[in-house]
Amino acid sequence: MPKLGMEPIRKEALVKATIVEIGRTGSLDVTVSQIAKRAGMSSALAHHYFGSKEDMFLAAMRHVLTIYGAEVRGALHLATTPMGRVEAVLRASFSPANFRREAVGAWLNFWVLSLTVPGARRLVAVYQRRLRSNLLAGLRPLAGDRAEVVAEGLGALIDGLYLREVLKSGAPDGAAAVATAMDYLAVELGKEGLLDASRPTL
Repeated sequence: MPKLGMEPIRKEALVKATIVEIGRTGSLDVTVSQIAKRAGMSSALAHHYFGSKEDMFLAAMRHVLTIYGAEVRGALHLATTPMGRVEAVLRASFSPANFRREAVGAWLNFWVLSLTVPGARRLVAVYQRRLRSNLLAGLRPLAGDRAEVVAEGLGALIDGLYLREVLKSGAPDGAAAVATAMDYLAVELGKEGLLDASRPTL
């Protein structure tokens, strides 16, 4: 029988092991045995804490999204202008942490998982809603009636730029991705002067 008080610790270890194994293999084709071994426990204990491998994947997905959300909130806390809020979201989206091997493997494979697993699809929808909401908070004072349209375009660009950076040859360039997104925003707003005055140097 598992020791009292160990459940949260072991669950966290299994979640982290799941993310590492997905990143190592580059796919969702990992076994509970592999995950359990990396977490330093038996497959039986892993099944005790999570009913299935799919449950482990979903818990890992929630963990990745929680970390990303915390990074966005931290960046937003330091923003002092509407444009600063938008750029804070961009910088958090393309931070070095999101380009670590295990993070890349997790993001790419969780998108794939969302095609067939309703729970994963719901988590992706939560991510998209929060991204849109965070962008709108900065865009409404800047874009007015066009804020919704610009937010949709910028959100799609964030996901697309992330995919391009992680799939290209060579190391991902988060700063370049931020710059591309900000250039798109400048064109959409038609206010290059405002952009130049409000954005920090990359």
